[in-house]
Amino acid sequence: MASRRAIIEEWMVAQKRHHLSDVQVQMARELGFKPDSLRKIDNHKQEPWKTPLPQHIENLYLKRFKREQPEVVKSLKQQLQEDAAKRAAKKKAKDTRRKAAQEQDDQSLNAE
Repeated sequence: MASRRAIIEEWMVAQKRHHLSDVQVQMARELGFKPDSLRKIDNHKQEPWKTPLPQHIENLYLKRFKREQPEVVKSLKQQLQEDAAKRAAKKKAKDTRRKAAQEQDDQSLNAE
């Protein structure tokens, strides 16, 4: 399974390729689209009866969730930064637990 970072990077490429805003990308993700599936439903100006991809995503989102856009919108870069900060905090907490356990083991060996 791909890491969260790799998935977000795929979405960043798809966002640039299909000229989508952060709101539209988040809508597509909440609708369950994959970055590769956007290529199939994108209007390449060869099919005039299709709605453009950004409008199509907005219409589907409105139809399914009964609202214009998500309540909280986060850009993909912001999500990557939050994940990195969360990962760093988790690593720091783990290191402090290991250090405390190591000190406790050292004290028990010294007591014997």
